Formats: sequence, structure tokens, C-alpha cells
Amino acid sequence: MKLFGSSGVRGVVNVEVTPVLAAQVGLAVAALSKAKRVVVGRDTRVSGPMLEDALVAGFLAAGADVLCLGVVPTPVLAFLTRELGADAGVMITASHNPPQYNGLKVFNGDTIAYGEKEQDGVEEIISKKRFALAEWREIGETTCVDESFRYVDAIAKKVRLEREWRVVADSGCGATHALAPAIFRKLGCRTTTLNAQADGLFPARSSEPTAESLAGLAGVVGRLGAGLGVGFDGDGDRVAFVDEEGVFVDFDLVLAAYASHVVGVAGGGVVVTNVEASMCVEKMVEAQGGKVIRTKVGDVYVSEAMKKHKAVFGGEPCGAWIHPRFHYCPDGILSSVLLLEVLEAEGKSLSEFVAGVPVFPTLRENVTCKNEAKHKVVKAVGAKLKQAYPNYRDFSETDGIRLALHDGWILVRASGTEPFVRLTVEGESLNAARAILGKGLKLVREVTEECS
Repeated sequence: MKLFGSSGVRGVVNVEVTPVLAAQVGLAVAALSKAKRVVVGRDTRVSGPMLEDALVAGFLAAGADVLCLGVVPTPVLAFLTRELGADAGVMITASHNPPQYNGLKVFNGDTIAYGEKEQDGVEEIISKKRFALAEWREIGETTCVDESFRYVDAIAKKVRLEREWRVVADSGCGATHALAPAIFRKLGCRTTTLNAQADGLFPARSSEPTAESLAGLAGVVGRLGAGLGVGFDGDGDRVAFVDEEGVFVDFDLVLAAYASHVVGVAGGGVVVTNVEASMCVEKMVEAQGGKVIRTKVGDVYVSEAMKKHKAVFGGEPCGAWIHPRFHYCPDGILSSVLLLEVLEAEGKSLSEFVAGVPVFPTLRENVTCKNEAKHKVVKAVGAKLKQAYPNYRDFSETDGIRLALHDGWILVRASGTEPFVRLTVEGESLNAARAILGKGLKLVREVTEECS
């Protein structure tokens, strides 16, 4: 059974993710990276301290010294892995998942999460129990440190705001509860906080920032007449925005608008996003002379492609934005303050900023398919789609099957966790999207019946 998914090891606590597994991950990461120094952080989940103790024990047994950061956002852990000269960093988090979940996300010394090669290496060590236990005299030492000021100072040195922005920040009882308000205030913002107490049960709202979970934030922004509302997920690597009218801003639209600005300032360059992002990203970036590269879904794939192609910006349409001049981990707090800086530079409100981004209808459907057959179905559907659309613009097998057409695109992927084949379609018009989805559904159902 594969341990790692697109965002590290993740599962229900004491079912898939146990203290035994955490200790094994510590031992395996130490063996793979030959780590002498490791940093460990966690979000606010109630299972965090338990898993932290086990993970740290694994590292110590392998002879690695551990710096325990306590509760910090994931991007702070990644940033400090580099700043503190560590060989690896591990964040104990399940990001936006419900409170019964937790996980382990491993970073290298360059702030990039472990990719497939490193993940496979860790899994092989665990499966074959190739742990390298240290002699008793060489067992590692643990030090609890508070180094978050380094992250705060790094942002304060590079970001300047001229206006006194009125910001409402909703941390959802997660890991950004202290740092996000502190950074906004340090930059001169009048900041109102919501759900800014640490509580790993996430009693106030879902830890995933969506239009539904941030309805309370939207209402407060509207009543206060604030300039911006920001809502973070459980570990602070994602952020969602509410505009000055109290309206939740579509993830794709603000991603495309921000990417366009960055490329315009840079005079071109590469932007990386995943296969599920709207084609409005290409429209906006290419208009500024830039190029878009698409990857599998998962921020690690975006980070790796950004470094490979020297991208100026990257992100996924879930609020996970990566700013390479700072580090290679998605960062909700940093994205928020950089967006404010861009709004100042363009002299626009957030609603005005995204107003110029074209909106394309998006449709989604799931087709039930046995787990053992779904990947075979997706591959077979790819050949049939090319036959159905002989004049297609582009064909990609980066993550499932993605066919770009003249009036839209279709993505067919096997679900990573459920017995479904997922279809996502975007069209230049609603009629175009419906026509593409209809043809795609017909093909997927035909192939599924043939394979069953």
C-alpha cells in the first residue's frame, strides 16, 4: 500500500496515521537524507502532539538532532527548514481535511516538499525496515525553539504597503491564528480577526476555505466596509479571498489576475499551474507575453516544475500560491500581503482587479468505476477522445487525460481515493461546455461497461 499521496502521508488518526507510522517516517527520512538536523512543526489538530512525539523519537533514534517549532503554518516550517540549515523538515498536518485526519509532509532543505522519487525512497526503507539506528552515545537531541520571527522579518523587509488597509482575517482556529494577524498589523493594516484561537477540533467552520465555510467572513467584511477578507485553511498553505463588497472571489479568477500582474511586471516568464485550472489563466498570462505550464494536481508537482522552468509564479486553483523569490511552499499569509501590494500598485479594489478576467463555465461529473479498472478506463478514453475530436489543440497525459479544444477542454482523471472516474469540462460558453461534457460522459460510460 502506498503511503504518500500528492500532499504527503495523510489519513484518519490511529487508523491510517498512527504513532508507529510517524516514528517509522522519522527513521526513514533520516536514513534517506542522512539528516543531522531536522525541524518539526505541527498545526493545531488535537492529534498533533502525539504524532510529534513519535516522529521526533524516530529522528532521535537515527541520530538526528530535532528543532521543534511547535504550532506553525506549513510555509513557515518550509521556510525555516532552509533558514535554520536543516537537512529536512516535517510538518504534521492534514491541511484542509477534517479534524479526525492528520498527516506528515516532508520538505528538503530547499523548501520543496518531497517528490515521487524521495517519497518512494522513504516508502522502500519503511517496507524493508532498512532503518539505521544510532549507537546509544549518538542518539539525537531535541530543542524547542521559537523562530517564527525570522519569517515575519523576511516578509516585512520585502513587502511595503502605503495604504492603511482594513483587513478581516479568518484563521479557522488553525495554524495561522497568531502569525497572520501579527504580520498584517506589522505592515500597518487595521486588522479584525475571526476564529483566531487555536482549536484542533475546528469548531467554528470547516478547515477548508470555501464560499460556504467563509460565509461568516464575507458578512463581517461587508458590515465593516473592509478592503479585503482572507480565510486560511488548517495549516496556512491555502488562502481564499473576499472582496470589498463581501463577495467570495473565485479561486481561478484571482489566480489568473495575479499571475497576469506578475508576468507583466517581469516582462514575460513562465507560470505553472495544474491540469484542473481554468483556461482563463492562459488567456491572462499569454496576453502579457508569458507562458503557462501545467502539472499534475498537487503543490509538490507545481513546485518542482517551477524550479525546473525558473517560473516567476505558480499556484493551484484552491488558493495554494507559490512565490519563488521567497520559497517553494504554497503560502497563504504571504499570498495575502503580496495581493494587497499588487492592488496598491494597480490602484484597484479586489473586485476591480478580477473584473478583467474572462469567466468560462465549468462542469463536473463522476462516473462510478471499480478501483482496479479506473486507470485502464482513463487510458482507453484518451484514444477515443482524440478520435472524437480530430482537430484538438493539445493532448496531455500529465495527470489523467486532458484534451484542449478550440472552444474548451476536457479532463478525465481516476479518483485517487474513491471508485470514480472524474470528468471536468470548461467551455467558451455553457452550450459548448455541455456538449463537451455530454460526449465525454458517453465515451467514459461506454469504456467503463467494456472494462467491467
